[in-house]
Amino acid sequence: MLHIILYEPEIPQNTGALIRLSANMGAHLHLIHPLSFDLSEKKVRRAGLDYAELANVREHQSLTECLASVQPNRVFALTTKTRRYYTEPKFENGDAFLFGPETRGLPAEIINNLPEEQRLTIPMTPGGRSLNLANAVSVMAYEAWRQLDFNMSL
Repeated sequence: MLHIILYEPEIPQNTGALIRLSANMGAHLHLIHPLSFDLSEKKVRRAGLDYAELANVREHQSLTECLASVQPNRVFALTTKTRRYYTEPKFENGDAFLFGPETRGLPAEIINNLPEEQRLTIPMTPGGRSLNLANAVSVMAYEAWRQLDFNMSL
């Protein structure tokens, strides 16, 4: 299975959309506290529709606790602060993809603790600052799943 990790997400609609995404592709969604909203909020439920019961969503008090619990093969951080495209690695069952909060991205100390080859970016035109979190997760998750031949039994 693939793991999507949202570090301190801030916008409930993005998390709701990603609950729906993870349910439809069989990925596990991990939410790192603090969250800037309550998962029962109407905005989360509306974006996630009725997929919450179908999704595997877990909350964790810290990134360290999440990684110890999940024990992913590798962790890939998505950041605008690298030149390695998200399409370059060969992804494996059990990989995790880490995304930062919508307004500030991942802290530098988290990014810098990962090997350079595990820091990935999604290309944008010059002057582009960032993509919407739900869009970026979708692009990354579907590329990894595509490489795994859309196997839902991971």
